[in-house]
Amino acid sequence: MDQTTFIQQVNPFKDKVYRVAKRLLVSDDEAQDATQEILLKLWTHRSKFAQYRSVEAFAMTMTKNYCYDKLKAKSSSNLKIVHNNYEDHSWNTGRQVEVADEVAWVFKLMKDLPKQQQLIVQLRDIEQFNNSEIADMLEMNETAVRVALSRARKTLREALIKKQNYGIQ
Repeated sequence: MDQTTFIQQVNPFKDKVYRVAKRLLVSDDEAQDATQEILLKLWTHRSKFAQYRSVEAFAMTMTKNYCYDKLKAKSSSNLKIVHNNYEDHSWNTGRQVEVADEVAWVFKLMKDLPKQQQLIVQLRDIEQFNNSEIADMLEMNETAVRVALSRARKTLREALIKKQNYGIQ
């Protein structure tokens, strides 16, 4: 079997291989790696395609087994089996709304900070610059950056605690 024939046979279900791997492995990168491994294995077994009733079914079985092996080996810390039928989607949606609300509240609280503290929190906690880089950007002493960041975080923390205790509405 030549490459063109192989591609014609495998192309119709290669996305399905990816989706099965994604469902089992959760991680996009791991699912892409699994898909690549399955396609490579199919290529090495291409001479036996005539023996299989369905190459697609063979590929799906290979995908499932490969993913289960990856999960058993725990080769990646971010892999887990997900059973969507048993997940409580209402909790997930509710939690997502709650988190989005808290993030929006933090941004609202940040607007009440002094301009310099707003900028330092933005650069440090959102843009992920380190204190020395922020000091260079703002032409400040690194100690002054740490102090301003600490005061800003304390103000934000106190306001969030107050909100969580229903002191702010």
